[in-house]
Amino acid sequence: WRKRPATQKYWNFVDLCKYHRVEFPCFGAHVTFVMPLPKSHSEKRKNDMNGKPHINRPDLSNLLKALEDAIYKEDSVIYDVWTTKIWGKEGKIIVEMDRDRLGPMVDLVREANRKANLPKET
Repeated sequence: WRKRPATQKYWNFVDLCKYHRVEFPCFGAHVTFVMPLPKSHSEKRKNDMNGKPHINRPDLSNLLKALEDAIYKEDSVIYDVWTTKIWGKEGKIIVEMDRDRLGPMVDLVREANRKANLPKET
């Protein structure tokens, strides 16, 4: 079969996630996709757009699905994740534990991560 550009981009993304050892827990994570601002934009426009919602393609669900596929062999173990997609001066993925949202459930997160063979949160 012929490799489509979109498919090749997806596999490149998966490889990059593995190379950089991107991780997120199956429960209680806040994942922020920071989409790089176009180089063609002026510095003023870049400053104005920095941190604002990214409402263009790719859509958030596809980004999250690609990240899940890159990290987990079986991504059905993921049951609670909060996602955001914003503009930024450089592209990156930020993964944080939302401790305010979790409160006393942090111990459950640690146990779920242990069962999924993920590093413990400190």
